[in-house]
Amino acid sequence: MSAAAHFFLLSLPLFSLVLAGYLLACTPFWRARWTELAAKFIFSVALPVMLFQLISRRQSMSDVDARLLVAFFGGCLIVFFLGRIVAARSFKLDGVSQSIFAMGGVFSNNVMLGVPLASLTLGPASLPPVALVLVFNAFTLWTLASISVEWARHGSVSLAGLGKTALGVLRNPIVVSIMLGAAAGALDLRVAGSVGSMLDWIARMAGPGALFALGLGLAAYPLKQQWRQSAAISAIKLFVQPLVVWGLGVALGLPTLELKSVVLLASLAVGANVYLMALQFERLAGTVATSLVLSTMLASITTPLWLAVVSHFVDG
Repeated sequence: MSAAAHFFLLSLPLFSLVLAGYLLACTPFWRARWTELAAKFIFSVALPVMLFQLISRRQSMSDVDARLLVAFFGGCLIVFFLGRIVAARSFKLDGVSQSIFAMGGVFSNNVMLGVPLASLTLGPASLPPVALVLVFNAFTLWTLASISVEWARHGSVSLAGLGKTALGVLRNPIVVSIMLGAAAGALDLRVAGSVGSMLDWIARMAGPGALFALGLGLAAYPLKQQWRQSAAISAIKLFVQPLVVWGLGVALGLPTLELKSVVLLASLAVGANVYLMALQFERLAGTVATSLVLSTMLASITTPLWLAVVSHFVDG
């Protein structure tokens, strides 16, 4: 069996869960409130528990090659500026819209899609590298978007706005669970007994639940606006970003696991945070919504291909 077929077959059940959630949410009897409740449970309880359990029981994040942050976020910065150029020259967008367009090309769905995919396709050992990216992801990319938008609007940057972003990240359940898990692992602390068993049960349902909830959420985004722009965002996100991150990772000499992990994260579909940015800054909401659904559909094919290609070169 080829590497591409191997990763595709591994990923197929996961993306099938996304499709199942999407189809269910499109039925007449489904209520948007149910989607909100499912997403809140997954994001605030199930995924944090899974990450805490995995990180606390495995290698400390200090054992991960931190250069992966340079590869991943350096790639984000390069592709962000490439995206702004495309937005300006190909679509004649203003500065604020350029920022949102470019952010669509770099902000991955790392939590609800990346964590389950990494765990299944690369194994649980990939969770510490993925977790290290997650710790910095929201703060770094929200800060980049805020600076870009504020500069486009006012020619200056508000420190108060950056502080608000940092505070929001520190309150993020995903970030908190990763930090607590790393601390517990470093201190060799374990949750045992019935409480530990309950946490294990919640952790096991987190991955499938996250993918199903992702599908439910995607149904809220209409596929009808600015197809050319949405296709361009999806192409940048699914092809340009993983290529740039891979190149930086190779140049930095990243170990195999870290390299595969950052390329996997870079190859994922556009994250819902970009839609929140579009709403907050009042630009391209319809375009971004379409790109969320379109890129998720395409990622079911392109992400396994990226994993296969990278594995071919790094595993020999």
